[in-house]
Amino acid sequence: MIDAQAVDMARLQFAATAFFHFIFVPLTLGLVWILVIMEAVYVMTGKTIYKDMTKFWGKLFGINFALGVTTGITMEFQFGTNWAYYAHYVGDIFGAPLAIEGLLAFFLESTMFGLFFFGWTRLSKVQHLAVTGFLALATNLSALLILIANGWMQDPVGSHFNPITMRMELDSFSAIVFNPTAQNKFVHMLSAGYVTGAMFVLAISSYYMLKNKHIAFAKRSFRIAAAFGLASSLSVIVLGDESGYTVNEAQQSKMAAIEAMWETQPAPAGLALIAFPNEAEQKNDFEIEIPYLMGIIGTRSFDTPIMGIKDIRAANRIRVENGVKAVIALEAMRKNPNDMQAKVIFSQNEKDMGYGLLVKRYASDLKQATPAMLDQAAHDTVPKVAPMFWSFRIMVFLGFSFLAIFLTAFWLSAKNRMTNHRGFLKLCLLWLPMPWIAIMVGWFVAEYGRQPWTVFGVLPTYLSASNNSVGTVLATLVGFVVFYTGLLIVEMYLMVKYARLGPSVLTDSVH
Repeated sequence: MIDAQAVDMARLQFAATAFFHFIFVPLTLGLVWILVIMEAVYVMTGKTIYKDMTKFWGKLFGINFALGVTTGITMEFQFGTNWAYYAHYVGDIFGAPLAIEGLLAFFLESTMFGLFFFGWTRLSKVQHLAVTGFLALATNLSALLILIANGWMQDPVGSHFNPITMRMELDSFSAIVFNPTAQNKFVHMLSAGYVTGAMFVLAISSYYMLKNKHIAFAKRSFRIAAAFGLASSLSVIVLGDESGYTVNEAQQSKMAAIEAMWETQPAPAGLALIAFPNEAEQKNDFEIEIPYLMGIIGTRSFDTPIMGIKDIRAANRIRVENGVKAVIALEAMRKNPNDMQAKVIFSQNEKDMGYGLLVKRYASDLKQATPAMLDQAAHDTVPKVAPMFWSFRIMVFLGFSFLAIFLTAFWLSAKNRMTNHRGFLKLCLLWLPMPWIAIMVGWFVAEYGRQPWTVFGVLPTYLSASNNSVGTVLATLVGFVVFYTGLLIVEMYLMVKYARLGPSVLTDSVH
């Protein structure tokens, strides 16, 4: 049997590398569009200060972009090193968007990145603005392809299992591309990245005004960040609501854990504003509920109930039992392809085969699986509730806090009274890291909430891993963490250095 500790180590390694990578990605996604806005104003007005703004914020963008690319490459290698069975089982499907991302989006990004920095004296104003626009589109295209791949893992549409090849095979690439789960994750993630970029510019501009330097530069940057951030924060809330709706459709166990909903709620279900989930007794020790709200958010109706954790586990217990029959029948078919009885049993239970594979964690021979093992496998189909419940609420609280901050910043910009409110400027500076925190807990909700699956309902995480030793995975984990921490220190040093220098750093740059 696969070493469960090695699987947990492999998960931790992927989570750690993804964490480091996602320190850089959201800022890239958001800041690049702010560059487009600043340069467009420069092209329209001819005012040099907007060109300086584009160059200065572009320098910070460049530092972040380079380190983001470095940390992203190693993530894909892990599919071959730590997740070999996953790569074999679903590689035909999962690999397609990743290959397009590497061959198309990444090369486009790299080309435009070079032209952005070295094209100021070689291109006309309009041509350079076009380059910046294509750079923004390429970074967003890259995010789209990654999230299409991730969306399929959350909701595996457009594919089927082939019992002859023992792999998932593609039915419809367009179904995977237009998967509602993927599309909603994409637009929600993009808007979160835009909020990150806007908060970054708003906070550093606030720093300059607090220090009473580069005032004209800072005020213009502050105005653009406030307007861009206001639109982005509104989008992140609206699109987050839509993302929650698709989660309830595709992953009821995740939604039930987010809401600490132990019992099935009659329509329209209430929303638990605050609760203290008690996992052992499967109840909430304390709860404040807003009536009807969850029913409207989760089902878009007043007459659809939302299934609770206990009923989800009971339904999944039946699916586990059916899945075990499918796996045993599949093994019989592999030994004797002409076994008609096994073919009938497999076809009747094939849709639940993934649930049967969950039992492999407890019994390598499913014919020896006990009822207690089936119960445990069904219990595993819902992630732990408290981490999901509180992580989601931290994300939502921060989402609304961004709206309040950008709304205030926009109002102060319109009145040209930014410098009169030093307390607000300090708050903007204090809030600089909050978009990253919101995004990290959001990804935690998305990925931890998918457990125990790598591909929801199809392939358990436990079976996806390579048969590596704990020591091997631990050694590479330590190596990644040390290396990435070094990169993060470099990023922080360069960002702080050039942010403190401000626009004066442009005197050393190529004009």
